[in-house]
Amino acid sequence: MTRQLRSPTTIAFVAVVALLVVLPAIGSSFFVNFIMTRTLILGLAAATIVFLSAYGGMVSLAQLMLFGTAGFMFGNAVLEASPRGLNLGWAPWTAVVFALAVATAIAFLLGALSSRTTGIYFLMLTLVYAVIGYNVFAQVVPISGPSGITRITPPPPITQATHLYYAALLLSIGGYVVLKLVARTPFGLALQGVRDDPVRMASLGFRVPLHRALAFTLAGFIAGVAGLLNVWWNGQIDPASIGISPTLVLLIVAVIGGISHLEGAWLGAFVYVAANSYLRALPFVDRIGITEDRFNTVIGALVLLIMVLSPEGLSGVIQRLSNEGRRRFSRFSSRDGTGRVDTSGDDAGESPVVMIDSSTSPPTEERK
Repeated sequence: MTRQLRSPTTIAFVAVVALLVVLPAIGSSFFVNFIMTRTLILGLAAATIVFLSAYGGMVSLAQLMLFGTAGFMFGNAVLEASPRGLNLGWAPWTAVVFALAVATAIAFLLGALSSRTTGIYFLMLTLVYAVIGYNVFAQVVPISGPSGITRITPPPPITQATHLYYAALLLSIGGYVVLKLVARTPFGLALQGVRDDPVRMASLGFRVPLHRALAFTLAGFIAGVAGLLNVWWNGQIDPASIGISPTLVLLIVAVIGGISHLEGAWLGAFVYVAANSYLRALPFVDRIGITEDRFNTVIGALVLLIMVLSPEGLSGVIQRLSNEGRRRFSRFSSRDGTGRVDTSGDDAGESPVVMIDSSTSPPTEERK
């Protein structure tokens, strides 16, 4: 336990959290309330894609639809004099519970329907869910309509932009810890077994579809939490915000950070939000033909560059650099006081052992 607390990963996690806690005191209001708050919200949503992919072998494009469902349901439940929506006029925290319950129930239903598909079929089925969700909220006027729902405010304790930042930070930490702990539970280990060999897991008595459906439900709940943060931060929600383009953006965020590393969700979100905010203002960028309506080209080129350098995303780059630094440190620490490498360990006095594979050795002539 003590060794785990002193691990480089734990130390880095604590250092990043400490920096984020004091960030409002040292950073500008734009950077904190726009860049970092948006990063935490998108990172929490993208973490559900990473969780399903890394631990369940399921790449889902339905997470943004569940993300938006929670926001739409909160707006319908909390408002009472809006020109659109159900205008139920419920108490804010009652509306929060209602929104999360609806998003989680839909996630369980969709997860159960898609639990027997894998690979490209699962990906395409979740894309169908995203399209259906967009059309429902765009065409069913009583719950949204094309213009969406506006004038949404956060619950009373979250009265300032900084409060929302800390709420996003707290929920991001909670979501990260929960997903990490779930991956180490018997359920999480069984889910990884289902990812690697579902036929064998089924033969051992595990209910493979149920495991996939429950994992999808958990991811849907966390995506709903991120959706509530988003609607509080944005003040409104419309069907265009959960269309195909934003759905692919969330997948791009997960890919930039590293689809196999949970931490990469927030790293990818930061890179995307920062690039989307600051690269537009670069001097002379308009002279090479990159205008507002063509800025997605920059994002595409950035994703391509990252994928060429590291298929594991930015997290893979950081992991390789960390491993290389650890090897160099261990090599340096193995030197004795004279500056020579200490050879008293496992390699000292031992001759190299050569393993010969008989299947690749040259054939011998048969005896007559």
